[in-house]
Amino acid sequence: MLEHNFGASSFTESDLDFVVGEVAPTASNKESLKLLMREDDGFRKALVGDEKVFRRVINDEEIFLKVSPSLYFEVLLRKTLRELETATYTLERVGRQSIPVFDTKEVVGLLARPEVLEYLAQMLSSFTRIHSYTIPVRVRPGIRRRIRYNDMDIDSLLRFCVNVDEEHRFAFYKRIADVCLFISGVFPDYTYLGYRCPGSGEARPTAARHPRRSAEEYEQEGRRFYGLAEEHPAARA
Repeated sequence: MLEHNFGASSFTESDLDFVVGEVAPTASNKESLKLLMREDDGFRKALVGDEKVFRRVINDEEIFLKVSPSLYFEVLLRKTLRELETATYTLERVGRQSIPVFDTKEVVGLLARPEVLEYLAQMLSSFTRIHSYTIPVRVRPGIRRRIRYNDMDIDSLLRFCVNVDEEHRFAFYKRIADVCLFISGVFPDYTYLGYRCPGSGEARPTAARHPRRSAEEYEQEGRRFYGLAEEHPAARA
């Protein structure tokens, strides 16, 4: 629940077969190549980032029947990294406008770190299927209350998080931060349209149970909960 594996072990055997089959279809030592993908970050980067793999991924209409979401998003992120290495700026959404931001050096430096790129691929893949849960929580001796939450809803995650012991909160801290990053980074229009009134641009009225958040508030919450996750003992386990 709310836990994901990171690194080369996140690839399935089918993922490895797919990549090796695209890059080296006639190789006689495919098992050795698959082992190198698991053990060597540079080799993994070279094969997963190969243009032939990218072309197959975006052109195959049944690609999700053949590879895992983790591999799919890692291929796209590695392609993005290669394109950013020759770009002079990125586009950032501000409200309904896109403005150029001359930050490619910083973005490339971040994505070039294997642990960051692989984390982002795993994070994106975790949003391909949203899970809902109903958990009985002890309110007082003999009394339990059922709490419902899903792992895409920040407010339900926050409500549930306060009802679990601190030792079990790491996954929730990280998931809340991931949701903030995902919404603000992938769906910036959602934060704008959900927070601002059309035309006037003023903040919409909000409800206490489901508060609306601006893009800035998503970013602040994301930083806060990534910080809590980083400081949690489970992060160093």
